[in-house]
Amino acid sequence: MPKPPSSESPDQSEAFRAYIAEKGLRGTRQRLAVFEATRNLSGHYTAEELLKKSRSIDRTVSRATIYRALPLLIGSGIIREVDVGRDHKYYLTETGSTPFRAQLICENCDTILEVDAPFMEWYGKTVAAKHGMKPISQKLQVTALCETCQKNKLSRS
Repeated sequence: MPKPPSSESPDQSEAFRAYIAEKGLRGTRQRLAVFEATRNLSGHYTAEELLKKSRSIDRTVSRATIYRALPLLIGSGIIREVDVGRDHKYYLTETGSTPFRAQLICENCDTILEVDAPFMEWYGKTVAAKHGMKPISQKLQVTALCETCQKNKLSRS
């Protein structure tokens, strides 16, 4: 069983272990290596980047293990899936910050910035209530050009 890194919260580790046990699954060495890898990655990452980091912890982690672990990590609240409309999804390790966040996505280089969007809670509840509904989830994504890509575009003009 891998030793938890110092950045890992015991609560997160226990939440993940409890979630997989609830699903009737074991906390295998490979699953726990994938969990540990999520705790050691910063920013947005792809499944392939998670595979590479997981293999640095346990070389026996396979691509199939990653793709089977992703729904478990999402379901347990350890990571969040971020779909920006590309040919692959990104993942972000949850840090316990506000759940109302928006993404600014550079159209050119795929840089993703997470920004607080506290108004989203009010807006979602207000609009849903107006139509007799209760919000379950919501997201806000803004596609833009980052500063670097703007400069590159101007220099090519």
